[in-house]
Amino acid sequence: MAEGKVSQAAPRIWDRYLTERDKEVLAASGYAQRAGYGARPALAVIDVSYNFAGDRPEPVLESIKRWPNSCGEVSWPAIEVIARVLAAGRAKGLPVVYSTYEWHPNGFDFGGWLWKNNRLRESAVAVNEGNRIVAALEPAADDIMIKKKKPSAFFGTPLVSYLVDLKVDSLLVMGTTTSGCVRATVVDAFSNNLRAIVLEDGCFDRVEVSHAINLCDMNAKYADVVPSAEVIDYIRGLPDGLFPLAATAPA
Repeated sequence: MAEGKVSQAAPRIWDRYLTERDKEVLAASGYAQRAGYGARPALAVIDVSYNFAGDRPEPVLESIKRWPNSCGEVSWPAIEVIARVLAAGRAKGLPVVYSTYEWHPNGFDFGGWLWKNNRLRESAVAVNEGNRIVAALEPAADDIMIKKKKPSAFFGTPLVSYLVDLKVDSLLVMGTTTSGCVRATVVDAFSNNLRAIVLEDGCFDRVEVSHAINLCDMNAKYADVVPSAEVIDYIRGLPDGLFPLAATAPA
């Protein structure tokens, strides 16, 4: 099992939000040690759809006029990172899992989301159109597509059964939102005894502090949060042929 390379003393995106007391508590309580990588990873791309990224790079306050859940301009640098990681993973034949939402056209299955978002019923049909994965990250024919209705890609879906069948022991998690669906998926991966590695520069969120603090909290308790360059090096160092029946690279 490969161990990580990121120094715990290196500056992290969340450092500016922590008080000195916070830093002392995290250090004294033993949190945030590196768990390390697994031997049979799958890639998980969480909800990188037009609903969450918009259809072009633009300021978030402009993007949400047309895409209420958009994270705006921060989406697109992360999408470029995700594309590079996917290319490395496909070259090794690693399984790739995508998740996105899917709703009934009349929106009857929005459930609790209606309690917290007063724009969700603007158009159930338009919401489903926006659930398409952005073109820059278009899934390949053999990728696993998870359609969900709640934050976690595990909740109410067959994802665990697919990962068990493939003998996957870890997830390399990318996507959005860091504080919502990424975090929920990571917590469920952890709860199922899968190692979770979150790509710090491959995740995005509409609220800056939510992005940073949720990365901090996941790194403390549920996952290793690492830069994409390290993850790509790890992928390239994996043996060939780990998953002969898994995802194939697109032409």
